[in-house]
Amino acid sequence: MTKKRIYVVGAVIEDEDNNILCAQRPDNKNLALKWEFPGGKIEKDETPAQALKRELIEEMTLDISIGEKITTTVYEYDFGIVELTTYYAKIIKGDIQLLEHAQMKWVKPEEIEKLDWAPADIPAIEIIKQKSGNRV
Repeated sequence: MTKKRIYVVGAVIEDEDNNILCAQRPDNKNLALKWEFPGGKIEKDETPAQALKRELIEEMTLDISIGEKITTTVYEYDFGIVELTTYYAKIIKGDIQLLEHAQMKWVKPEEIEKLDWAPADIPAIEIIKQKSGNRV
């Protein structure tokens, strides 16, 4: 049986101090309590950018601007094959309201890997750490 392929997008949102917004999945969904970059599934006829903007409004009531693509990762879970594309993003307006996640926190790039991440997010974390190291 072929596993379902799930196309998702994630936002790597940085604040003015270059801390990154990390969100913890709820305990009643796949990958319960794993950390991830906020985002979600791309719906039919949506571009990745449209999906990311919609998901951030739905999950956190945030309007974001989307910047450079970080990476695309394909990871096979027991429930399906996830293709995750991550992008840098900035908050344009809105105050974070957690409508989907158990909790969130702002984390320094050098501390980010201490969280228990969903496997598909890990390649993006490696790239973020390298880039932030180059900015210092």
